[in-house]
Amino acid sequence: MTTGVVIRPARESDREVLIELFQGLNVYEEQFVGNRRMDRAGGVDSLIHAERKVAATGGVKLVAEVDGAVVGHLFLTWERHGACVRDDVKDYGYVSELFVREVHRGRGIGRALLLEAERLTKAKGFRHMLLGVLHGNAVAERAYARFGFKPYATDLVKPIA
Repeated sequence: MTTGVVIRPARESDREVLIELFQGLNVYEEQFVGNRRMDRAGGVDSLIHAERKVAATGGVKLVAEVDGAVVGHLFLTWERHGACVRDDVKDYGYVSELFVREVHRGRGIGRALLLEAERLTKAKGFRHMLLGVLHGNAVAERAYARFGFKPYATDLVKPIA
């Protein structure tokens, strides 16, 4: 299913396509939360924010290519649980960003990105990965469950008028 897919570290030359992908992610997530900046500037700022998180933790920016074109990305940060968590499981990989262009979904590209994130996390000696999924994004929840993710925590929000 993932024949012809290349997973590699993002390069500076990928910047414009990453802006497009982050804008696409914002547009996709708008249906679930109703607060996303869907213009190009929102894509730029979202990319910059994600890059800062990756840089601050020494994480990794990955892209997926099909026929030489970047069609998806995954940003992985290295995180640490608080004092309440045992030392042997304190460190973890966090999938902070994952998106595949709609026309390429269902072909195993997200799975290929997650497999590389898992490989990198294991290579660091960490024993687990976490990620977040927006409430209502049942397609992503099912895909992550098939990959082996299980519920860990739930964030709740209360709008204040």
